[in-house]
Amino acid sequence: MRLDRLISNHSQYSARSARLLIADGRVQVNSEVVRDARMEIDRFMMVSLDGTLIKAPTTAHYLMLHKPVGYLSATSDPLHTTVMELLPEPLRPLLHIGGRLDRGSSGLLILTNDGLWSRRLTAPQIKIPKIYRVTTAEPISADTPERFAQGIYFAFEDLTTSPAQLDQLGACEARLTIYEGRYHQVKRMFHAVGNRVLSLHRESMGSIVLDHDLLPGAFRPLIQAEIDSVG
Repeated sequence: MRLDRLISNHSQYSARSARLLIADGRVQVNSEVVRDARMEIDRFMMVSLDGTLIKAPTTAHYLMLHKPVGYLSATSDPLHTTVMELLPEPLRPLLHIGGRLDRGSSGLLILTNDGLWSRRLTAPQIKIPKIYRVTTAEPISADTPERFAQGIYFAFEDLTTSPAQLDQLGACEARLTIYEGRYHQVKRMFHAVGNRVLSLHRESMGSIVLDHDLLPGAFRPLIQAEIDSVG
C-alpha cells in the first residue's frame, strides 16, 4: 500500500493532507524520515506520524532447516510427517517453504513468512544457483556433464533446462549445480540420461549454505548477510 493511502486509512487525515504531512518530514518509516508519498509499504515496515505509531511491523522470519529424509515439504498433510513438525508450534502457521525438497531428499530448506523474498530466491527466471550432492544407481556416463551443460529437454513443460554444472566425485556420486529448481528436476535430468538418483542432498541456495554442524531436523535463523544475499 502507498504511504499516503496508509496514513489516510489509519488516521483522521485525508490523502491530500497525508501527502502534505509526508512532504513536511513528519512521517517516519522504520524510524527514518520519508518524503515520498508514493513509497510502497509492506507488512514488515513500521510507520510513525509525529512520533506516534501508525502501523506496527510484522516480525519477519527467515529460517534454515536441515531437512531429514522422510519428511514432507508441506505445511500440512494427513498421511505424512511434514517439516513443519520440526519447528516450534507457534511458528508453524506463519511460515511457508521457499524451494521444496521431496520426501526422499535431504538438506537445506528455507522457511519464511516473506513471500517477495522467497520468490526472489526460487523464481526460475532469476537463476540463483542451487547445489546438490547426488548419488546414482548406475555409474555416471562420460557424456553426462556435457549433456547437462547443454540443457535437458522436458517434453511435459516443452522447455529445456538452463545449463547445469556436474562435478563428478566418484563413479556414482557428483555435485550438481542447477539454476531453476523445477519439479523433481534433478531426478528427471538423470532419468533423461539413463540413470536413477538414489540420494539427493541440497547443500546451498545462492549464498546460503547449509551449516555443517546443523544436525538433521535442526534449524536456525538466517543471519542478516544471508538474508541480504537474496537481492
